[in-house]
Amino acid sequence: MDLQSTVPHAQSLSLSHLVLHASWVVQGILLLLLVASVVSWFVIFQKAMVFANAQKGLKRFEKRFWSGGEMSQIYQGVNNNPQLDMGAGSIFCAGYEEFQRQRNKSRGPDALDAARRAMRGAQIREVGQLESNLPLLASISSVSPFVGLLGTVWGIMTTFMNIGAAQQATLATVAPPVAEALIATLAGLFAAIPATFFYNRFVHRLDELDAHYEVFMDEFTNILHRQIPESHP
Repeated sequence: MDLQSTVPHAQSLSLSHLVLHASWVVQGILLLLLVASVVSWFVIFQKAMVFANAQKGLKRFEKRFWSGGEMSQIYQGVNNNPQLDMGAGSIFCAGYEEFQRQRNKSRGPDALDAARRAMRGAQIREVGQLESNLPLLASISSVSPFVGLLGTVWGIMTTFMNIGAAQQATLATVAPPVAEALIATLAGLFAAIPATFFYNRFVHRLDELDAHYEVFMDEFTNILHRQIPESHP
């Protein structure tokens, strides 16, 4: 007799049963959080590949750039090369092209400033591409727990309203609807925790790459500065 009475109770507290028998408001919130979680993981995998390619591209370019050789030869090897013309490679090409363009106009003193501005613009574009979709990840990270909490508050409020109407309450009648409400908070945390972790990780990697780009711009500017007196004695 006890076994028969406990089995239905256990089934009523199963996760699938609670979700299917939750109120339509809680179900809608769970669906919204599920979509947010799927979008979050899509962005996570996409940005992980983007940052991995950016890191590999930086290492390949630095190896090519510091291996020596004429600047024009390095430019020919980097320009329009998908594996090198990205990140620092794109910044290098933008600066070198503008520097050569200004030197051909016999404006040596202004060539360095023009090259610096061109590199700064290329850097902003590269960083902007790395930053894309990170605000979406940050929004999911910050909003999901509150959306889940909204579902929990709604479910508990509905539960107490039903208890008040019935004028009686037992653990068997209260536990399932409260558990249904708490699932929304669990879903909110399930969507928010990975988004928060990977957002912070990607921002850290973005800062590291941006710092590398800044260092390269300074070093390349010094190299170009040494070429001005040679071309314009």
